Amino acid sequence: MSSTPVYIICSPRPLVGKTLLARLLGEFLLLKDGAVACFDINLKEPSLLEYLPRITETADVMDTYGKMQLMDRLIVNDGIAKVVDLGFHAFDEFFKMTHEIGFMKEALRRRIAPAILFVADTDRVSARSYPALQEQIPPKALITIDNEYVVRGELPAAMATGRVLRIPALPSFLKTYVDRVSFSFTDYLRNERDSSTELHQWIRRNYTVLRELEFSLLPQRP
Repeated sequence: MSSTPVYIICSPRPLVGKTLLARLLGEFLLLKDGAVACFDINLKEPSLLEYLPRITETADVMDTYGKMQLMDRLIVNDGIAKVVDLGFHAFDEFFKMTHEIGFMKEALRRRIAPAILFVADTDRVSARSYPALQEQIPPKALITIDNEYVVRGELPAAMATGRVLRIPALPSFLKTYVDRVSFSFTDYLRNERDSSTELHQWIRRNYTVLRELEFSLLPQRP
C-alpha cells in the first residue's frame, strides 16, 4: 500500500489563517480523492467543524485518552488523507506528545507521510517555537506557511531557510466573503463561470500548490 499523508496545520498564535488553510486543504483533498478525515482541535478560534461538518470531528490532546484516540486515527495507513487543525492552545502539548511517542519514526515505519504546516508570524512566541520544531521534524516534513495576509513583508530569516508555501493575501471584501460558514471553495470553482475572477484564480492557484505539496511528500515509484 502506498503512503497516507497526514497534514498537521499549526501555530502557537491565534488568528493567523490556520483554519482557512485547513479548509482549503480539506476541500482540495475531498475533491481529488473523494474522501478525507479532518480533526478540529480548537477552543475559541474559528472552528473547522463549523465549515466542514461532514468530514470533520473534534479531537482533544489535553488528556491521555484524547491523545490515544487521535494518534490511533493518524497512524493508520488506510489511504485516506488526514488534516489536523491544531489550535494554538494545544501547540506545546501536541508536539511534546509526538516527541515522547516518537511519532515521526513510527509514521515512517507504518508508511505515513506527515507534513507539519507551520503558519508563520513575526512575534516572539513563533520565533521560539519554530526552532523547537526543527529539532523534532525532518526538513522535508516541515513546511513554513507564509500567509501574506498575516506576514506583511519578508518572513523571519529563520523560517525562510526551509520549505515555504505562500498563500497570497485576499482583499478584505473577498476575505469576508470566504469567511462565511456557508462558503465552499470547490463549489465556487464549479459554479462561477468567469474563471478570470480574482477569487477563482486564488483558489485554483492554492489547489495547484497543495497538489504539488502532496506529490512532494509521497514516495515516487521508480
